[in-house]
This record gives sequence, C-alpha cells and structure tokens, in this order.
Amino acid sequence: MTESLRELYGRLHEERVRTLPPEDVEANVRQRRELEDSYDPAGSPAVGSRLDNFVFTDVQGGDFSLDDVVANGPAVLVVFRFAGCPACNIALPYYQRNLWPRLEELGIPLVAISPQVPGPLGEIRSRHDLSFTVASDPDNRFSRYLGITYAPNATTRAYLERKGLDLSAVIGTSNDELPQATTIVIDRDRTVRFIDVTPDWLARTEAGPLLGAVDALVVATSA
Repeated sequence: MTESLRELYGRLHEERVRTLPPEDVEANVRQRRELEDSYDPAGSPAVGSRLDNFVFTDVQGGDFSLDDVVANGPAVLVVFRFAGCPACNIALPYYQRNLWPRLEELGIPLVAISPQVPGPLGEIRSRHDLSFTVASDPDNRFSRYLGITYAPNATTRAYLERKGLDLSAVIGTSNDELPQATTIVIDRDRTVRFIDVTPDWLARTEAGPLLGAVDALVVATSA
C-alpha cells in the first residue's frame, strides 16, 4: 500500500488551515469532534448481524437490492455523504485505486451508497471515472437502519448559511440529515463480517483492513 487516507486527509486539513478563516476550520473540527463523542456503536449492526434487504437506485439507472449485490458471494459497501463532499472526493478515488483492483480480481462487488438523489450523485462517479457501483439510498433509509445518520450542529448550519448552501437542496431530500462514513463487508447471506463507522469524516477506513476482512472471508467460504 503506497498511500493512506490518513495522509490524504492530513493534507486536506493543512490546506484548509492555510486557506480558510480560522473560525471556519474550527467549526469543521468541532462538528467532527462532536460526532465522535456522541456516536454509540451499540446503535449499529455488529459483526454477525444479518442486514435487512434494502433497495437502492444505481446512478446509471435501475434499482437493485442487497440480495442482488450478494447473489454470487460477498460484497463491500461504502456509505458516504454526497457528491460535492470534499472528503468523499478523496475517499472514493482512493478506494478505486487501492481496494477495487483486488475486489474486481476476486469478483466481489463494491457499492458506494449516499442519500443524495441519483442525478447529482452520479457526478462523483463520472468525475473520477469510478468503475464500481454508486447508488442512492432513498430517504436515508439504509443509513438510519445502520444508526449512522446525523444532523449538522448549529455552528455548521450557520457556516452553510453564510456560504449560501442549503444541504437539503444539494442532497435532494426534505432535510439536511447525512450519514457518517461507514464501510461494511457482508457475505452472501447479508451477514456483517466487518463494519467500521468513522464519525470523523477525515478518519475513514483504510483499504488494508477491508482487504484483510475480504481475504479472510474468501478463505473461510472456500474452506
């Protein structure tokens, strides 16, 4: 592994410190810290839990279910915020470079999921020429089920208002609820074999642990 998300996000934060007003940087840090402090892992599925069969909309057209995703074996799910999120525009290309080649070799699907409506959500797939599936989670149903949704705090909302940004309009939903970045490895029965919720969106799951979980599952299912 020649690169890490931690390093990439470290550079992003350094750039923000250099270019943004200190109060904007502090608002970003405060929101991420609050999410870390308030997240309760007990509210999310644990390893060994079986996920319900949710339906998603592919940004390239058509609906599909989790059962469709695991029809031929395990799958990796990446839950992210929305197409314009700077951290997401680092994470998804990183997974394309460092995770997808091995998954493609094994024939294991990678599905990136966001609550954003399909039209604008598709921009992140085309922007980075992503080879894996990018899909919309209607009304954040899957993320709520995972216990990973949050609403921006007052400081963040004030910042967005100053910038003239309406998150609900950007996402295309009735509210500004977003998911915390999450990665999941499931087997063909929709059973969770690995899950990592990272409330701080600048501390997302590295490719290494995901590849380790996938390889362990492949060995277990072939034994």
